[in-house]
Amino acid sequence: MGWLTKILKGSSHKISGGQYHGRYGDDRIWDGHRNSEDELTELEKEELDCAIALSLSEEDQKGKKIIVDESESDEDEEHSKIQQEEDEEHHDKIQLEEDEQLGKVEFEDDEQLAKVQLEEDEQLAKALQESLNIESPPRFDSGSIFQPFPSFSPGYRICAGCNAEIGHGRFLSCMGAVWHPECFRCHACNLPITDYEYSMSGKHPYHKSCYRNQHHPRCDVCNNFIPTNSAGLIEYRAHPFWLQKYCPSHERDGTPRCCSCERMEPRDTKYLLLDDGRKLCLECLDSAIMDTHECQPLYLEIQEFYEGLNMKVEQQVPMLLVERQALNEAMEGEKNGHHHLPETRGLCLSEEQTVTTILRRPRIGAGRIMDMITEPYRLTRRCEVTAILVLYGLPRLLTGSILAHEMMHAWLRLKGYPNLSPEVEEGICQVLAHMWLDSEIYAGSGSNAAASSSSASASTSNQSSKKGKRSDFEKKLGEFFKHQIESDTSSAYGEGFRLGNQAVLKYGLRRTLDHIRMTGSFP
Repeated sequence: MGWLTKILKGSSHKISGGQYHGRYGDDRIWDGHRNSEDELTELEKEELDCAIALSLSEEDQKGKKIIVDESESDEDEEHSKIQQEEDEEHHDKIQLEEDEQLGKVEFEDDEQLAKVQLEEDEQLAKALQESLNIESPPRFDSGSIFQPFPSFSPGYRICAGCNAEIGHGRFLSCMGAVWHPECFRCHACNLPITDYEYSMSGKHPYHKSCYRNQHHPRCDVCNNFIPTNSAGLIEYRAHPFWLQKYCPSHERDGTPRCCSCERMEPRDTKYLLLDDGRKLCLECLDSAIMDTHECQPLYLEIQEFYEGLNMKVEQQVPMLLVERQALNEAMEGEKNGHHHLPETRGLCLSEEQTVTTILRRPRIGAGRIMDMITEPYRLTRRCEVTAILVLYGLPRLLTGSILAHEMMHAWLRLKGYPNLSPEVEEGICQVLAHMWLDSEIYAGSGSNAAASSSSASASTSNQSSKKGKRSDFEKKLGEFFKHQIESDTSSAYGEGFRLGNQAVLKYGLRRTLDHIRMTGSFP
């Protein structure tokens, strides 16, 4: 430090003569001079500055050396801690900025969604308000040249009825399309369908009431719509031949049937009440035979039919029309024979007994039979057959088929056929009744009318009816009586007929009868 002191002392000298006089001119020439003492002073100043800086540096190094050594690790830890805090602050700052940015985006999205939802709600409120109006939105005349320019907006709709734009007015959405309310019309009445429900048939809409009137079956008895069952299905009964539809309840409520055609009595049509409790429809009444005298011409026709088949009945067998009670009593007094249950309508008697017969056609009044006149008839046994009884009040074709059946019983007994089984005897008798119906239905047609029963009946195809031209209903009635014979479910009358008819179709009537005589069975 001595050199520094020396320097400091030297530097403390005062410069007494060191001054200059002059001015800066354009020639830049100094007007004065300096001595050597001034120059040394400048050097000393530089050395002094250098020495001071060096001294200060050394003292600082010496004085702080230990402090640096002792606090070096602390400074490192402090520096690391400060650096970590700065990093965390920087990360938090970045995260905060990202969260703020995300919140801003989500907030913008929520605002946009709320705005869209608000617009949709406003449109829905507008449509609901317009739907409350009774009148439809104004429609433009298709003939005008100034047509509105269609706006192809998201709600653009075309009516499936008039192919015009619906716009924002009231509309219906059904059948995979949209409609003006006045364009969605019933296919039956052509009026708009304003109900909440409608029915479909094919591709056409109907009012439920119109659909029901056109497609829901009505009962032919009570004329009401046939109700649905517990499963929600329409359940009804139908006659297998006449296809008369009726409610199932009419089978249990005592609704009467015609004793001839078996159709149920409608509520708006009254059948004729016979004195024995049976009922007869008005169509069957037209050709009904009511007394024994009236039935005689028909009896003669049946005899001629048998003669045409080379099966003439030689003995004169009485034929009587009787009431149900008389027929049942005669059936009880008959020891032999088979009876068609539950209703026997004809009987071939072999025993002597007294039968009450109808003497004169009764009078009809107030929907029932009146003034029935009967008389007892004593049957005497002159041959194997004493009489043929037939229930009165049946149509001509049904009466004739019963006579043909009972006449075959008489023929078998009179010709000495042995006792036959019910299937064989009743079956062949039903075949003859079926053949007679064929000949009557197709009489005068010039064709082989009995082809469905037997080729033997071809000889009777020229037998014309004594009643003249028949009505369409009587022809239908004859088909029904044939159907009854063909579809009979009993073993004797039903199965016997089918076996006998098959044998006659294959071998002919004569060969079948010969086989029955020899074997007692069908060939």
